[in-house]
Amino acid sequence: MIKTFVKKALEEDVGRGDLFSLVGKDSFASANIICKDEGIFAGKPYVKALCKMNKLDVTFYFDDGDTLQKGDLVALIEGKSKDILRCERTILNLMQHASGIASNVAAYKKVLEGYRVKLLDTRKTRPHLRVFEKYAIRCGGGNNHRMGLDDCLMIKDTHLKTIDDLNVFIEEAREKLPFTCKIEIECEDAEFAKFAMQCGADIVMCDNMSYEAIEAVVAYKNSDFPHVLLEASGNITKENIVAYAQTGVDAISSGSLIHHAVWLDFSMKITHKTVI
Repeated sequence: MIKTFVKKALEEDVGRGDLFSLVGKDSFASANIICKDEGIFAGKPYVKALCKMNKLDVTFYFDDGDTLQKGDLVALIEGKSKDILRCERTILNLMQHASGIASNVAAYKKVLEGYRVKLLDTRKTRPHLRVFEKYAIRCGGGNNHRMGLDDCLMIKDTHLKTIDDLNVFIEEAREKLPFTCKIEIECEDAEFAKFAMQCGADIVMCDNMSYEAIEAVVAYKNSDFPHVLLEASGNITKENIVAYAQTGVDAISSGSLIHHAVWLDFSMKITHKTVI
C-alpha cells in the first residue's frame, strides 16, 4: 500500500516527464534534508519506499515520533542527481505533511499529561490520504478511531433518522455483523446516551454535550453499564480538552488533529556532486 501511494504521489508531480532530466549531464550527488521548524518527525517509511523505488540511498538520523529542533539534519540522500531532484518535492511533501500532523497530536497529548484518556482521530481525512494521515496520528502519540465504514458500526445522528426502533436494529446488527464488531452510537444528550446503553451499545459518543451532561453519562455508565466505553467529541480544542478529560470519559476524538495541522518546514540541500 505504501509503495502504491508514493508511486502515485511522484507520478502526480512528474507528469509526462521531468523536463530538467532532458538537459545537461547526470552526476552522483548527496543531499541533506534539514528541519526548519520544531516538532515531531513522521514519514520515514514513506520516504524510504520512495527512495528505494528510485534507486536512492537514504540514511535517517531520526525515527518517527522523535522530537526535531530547528536546524537538525534529518536525513542524507545519495544517488544520481537527476533522480534526487525529481523526487525532491514529493519527499519533502511526505515529511512535511506527516510531521505536521504528528506535531499537532503531540501538542494535544502534552496538554493531556496526567489524564488516562485516549486521544482519537476521526474520518475527517483528505481523500486518498486516510492511511497516511492516520499513520501520522500514531507517530504523534495518538490513537486511531475506525479506519472506515467496515471496521465498526457507528450509528450517527443521520443514521438514527432512518431507524424506527433502535433496539430492533441493534438486535439485527448483532445477528449479521462479525462477532468482534463493536457498535457505537452518537448521542446528543444524556438521556439518549443512557437509552443507547440500554439498547446494547458497546461505545457511546457524547457529541457536543456540556461537561455536566457528560459527567451524568459517566456516572450512569459506571453504575449500570461499566463495560461500555465513552467517547467525547465535537468542537474539541487544546483550550477545552482538559475539561473533557476531567469528566471521566475513556476517549476524546477530534478532527482538528488532522485538518488543523500545520506542515513542518523541511528543505533539501545538495551538498556535493561527482560527475559520473
